Amino acid sequence: MRIAGIALLGLSVLAAWLWRPDTTPGPCTVVTGPAMLPDLPESSGLAVSRRTPGILWSHNDSGHESVLVALDAAGAVHGRVRVPRALRDWEDISAGSCGGKDCLYLADIGDNARERPRIQIVVVPEPAPGDQQTSASDVFNAIYTDGAHNAEALFVVGDDLFIVTRDRTGGLYRARIRASGSADLVFERLGELGLEAITDAETSRDGASVVVRTSHEAVLYRTADVTNGAYVPYLRIPIDGLMEPQGEAVALDGGTLYLSSEGNAWNRAGRLLSLRCDLLPAT
Repeated sequence: MRIAGIALLGLSVLAAWLWRPDTTPGPCTVVTGPAMLPDLPESSGLAVSRRTPGILWSHNDSGHESVLVALDAAGAVHGRVRVPRALRDWEDISAGSCGGKDCLYLADIGDNARERPRIQIVVVPEPAPGDQQTSASDVFNAIYTDGAHNAEALFVVGDDLFIVTRDRTGGLYRARIRASGSADLVFERLGELGLEAITDAETSRDGASVVVRTSHEAVLYRTADVTNGAYVPYLRIPIDGLMEPQGEAVALDGGTLYLSSEGNAWNRAGRLLSLRCDLLPAT
């Protein structure tokens, strides 16, 4: 029995060693996490607050209430803000401006069966973490010029909205919100990023970079390159070694990269990591 116990202990130590997370992925070092997110078992998007320093916004995927969850980098919840609107397949959240205000763009763009005649983008003034409910929203119905697509990634550059499809190539589409306030958007294809199964994208807080993530890497582009039709990244960060249960979301604030993941079968809580990265200047 004693020998069996020692053998079992040895196997447990070996398994822990084999499955230990990488704390230095590429040019980055993990500084906090993984923090457990019991409020976010299906954390699907991340956005760095423009209004409240130190706050991240996240949300659950479809099948949950339409609620914005305010977090800090350690995963502590600072607020739950209700969105008074039913969302069919809410896949992403992005921060940006709208009419001179700080706003959040809620991307109801999931379409696994590629059968939705229209997707929706809901725009709300960014709330404070302590608010009970978002204020009045603008709702934009949207179509692609070449038919339905499944997507989980939206990012905002000025008045332009960009969607990256979740498929084998990462198709990039752009639509512009007109000053007239039209409730319809048409996303036109610009090209391909050449990335497979993209789960999120976000413009950095300073607007200089766009970060796109898959299960395997976070890929950084200069925003000016993307808007001018050049899709060559300036940095690729491998993240497989972080061993997220199901990596989903990404956000970037200066040299800090945030990643969130859905939970797993035995612990439904989502995960949040923050990494400090030695990034090349995005100029």
